[in-house]
Formats: sequence, C-alpha cells, structure tokens
Amino acid sequence: MAPRLARRRSAPSTAQAVSGSAAMQRNTMRRNELRAVGPDPLRPEARLRWRDHFTLSENVLHVPGMHREHEGLVIAHLSDIHVGMATSAVRIRRAVAEVNERNPDLIFLTGDYVTHSPKPLPRVIELLAGFNRPVFAVMGNHDHWVDVHYLRSGFERLGYTVLQNEHRVLDVRGAPLTVLGIDDGRTHRDDVEATFRGAPESGTRLVLTHSPPTVDKLPPNANLVQFSGHTHGGQFVVRGLTEAIFRRAGQPYIQGHYHVRGNQLYVNMGLGFGFGGMYLRRGTYPEVAFFTLRHADSAHAS
Repeated sequence: MAPRLARRRSAPSTAQAVSGSAAMQRNTMRRNELRAVGPDPLRPEARLRWRDHFTLSENVLHVPGMHREHEGLVIAHLSDIHVGMATSAVRIRRAVAEVNERNPDLIFLTGDYVTHSPKPLPRVIELLAGFNRPVFAVMGNHDHWVDVHYLRSGFERLGYTVLQNEHRVLDVRGAPLTVLGIDDGRTHRDDVEATFRGAPESGTRLVLTHSPPTVDKLPPNANLVQFSGHTHGGQFVVRGLTEAIFRRAGQPYIQGHYHVRGNQLYVNMGLGFGFGGMYLRRGTYPEVAFFTLRHADSAHAS
C-alpha cells in the first residue's frame, strides 16, 4: 500500500530558529507510513503505531558566496538513527529508500548510529548500506562511547567518506565544493583548526558535526553552513521548560535553522530515539531533511 502524505504545521521551535527568514525557506511534509495520528504519544497503541513514522522536511537554503555552479544542488541529511534502541528497522529502510528515490547530489550523516550497546553495530552497516549517492559521515558521542572504529571501517567498506577533523574538496559540476567534518564536541574530540587546515577559504563550504554548539567555534562571517543533530529536536518538548533545560546543558540550538556569527546552522531532529522509552516524542518528529542550495542573490530576487 502506498504511504499517505499529510501536510501539517511544523512543530514550534523551542529556540529562536529563523527558518522563516530569507536564508531558508521550508516546506515540511509529515510522512506517516501507518497513519498514526493519535494526539497522545504516551498511549501504548499510539506509540506502537508511530514506529515507522518519519518526517520529510524540504528546505531551500540560500548560501552567500556559493559557487554559481552549485545552484540547485540537493543534499539529504539524516542524523541520530540510534539503531537497536527503539528505532524501527522498517523506518530506517524506508528512509533510505526515500533518499534514494529523490536522488540527491550528496548525502550527509551526522552521527549517533548506536546508543549504549555494541550489539547493533553490524545492523548499522546493514541498514545504511543501500545509499546510491555519495555519502559523507561524522561520528556522534554515542558512537565514541560504543565503538567508533568499527563504524568508521564499516562505512568505509561501503565506500562512504568518514570525516574526523578533516575535509574533502570535491569537483561538483566543475566547481570545488568543500565538505568539512568536525569530530564530536560532546566528547571533546572536535578540532576545528585541524579540520580547516589547508581547506579553501571561500566558495561552497559545508560543515558536518554532531553537536550543534560547535557552530560557535567556526570562523566568524565565513558563509559556512553547518549540519548537525544530537538534540532530537528536544524529543519531548514542553514549551519554555525544554528550552531552559537544553540551554542549561549548553545546547542553545535545539531544532531547525539558525544564523550564528555570520554562518548558518541546521539542527536535524533525528530519525531515531535515544532515550525516554519506546517511540516517545512530543512536539517533535523523526526527520529526514532535504536541502536545495541557492545562491544568496536569489533570495533577494524572489
């Protein structure tokens, strides 16, 4: 049976995201594979029906200084898959299939493929093996706590590029595109200086890192775009309280799009569940994000 697409209003951000600004235009589609729309996520039957649910967010990202050749480039972004916790394997497979169907130019994975146990490690590689476009990945705090070396070698066997405080310069449509991967800041393995050493200082430059506050360490006014996860969008959002808790924990960037010191940040709500019991979310949705890059001039022309 074909999945049903339903349009819903985006969940209210728990921080001052600027997804309505000229820098990014957002069109969010909620894909509910099993038609789970119950208002109470705590009810057992609702929690079970939400196993295979995820959100598709479609975003137009206006990037100053981007090479003109990269106009219209499409990026898919997944984060916080947490295989083996409460994330349905069906959801992961469907997310991979959705990405492949849309055929993006690049695929970004921003960490936390596992949670606490090493048992799901082989499943991570199995479930994420099907991408048919170039994949760039960084590691999260849970990956370091479990077995980051297994994950890196497994991804590299699939032909995916894993970046730990390093960068790659790609030739995309005849112009250089720089992907910079900063290791996890939550576990103090981030080294921004090493990541940027020898990298181009202008043009299209995209940063992958698991923890959103790493954006505060980026070179200011550099027209960088950082893709992150980690927060699960707040996972269980209570207006006012969730934001206060995250800020106190040093996580002021919770979900969505931000301008920070002359750069941009997008915080993905994550595909999986890392805590809170089976399938528990409130005010936030498992997410697969797509971005179409546009030169900043097109934002003013529209």
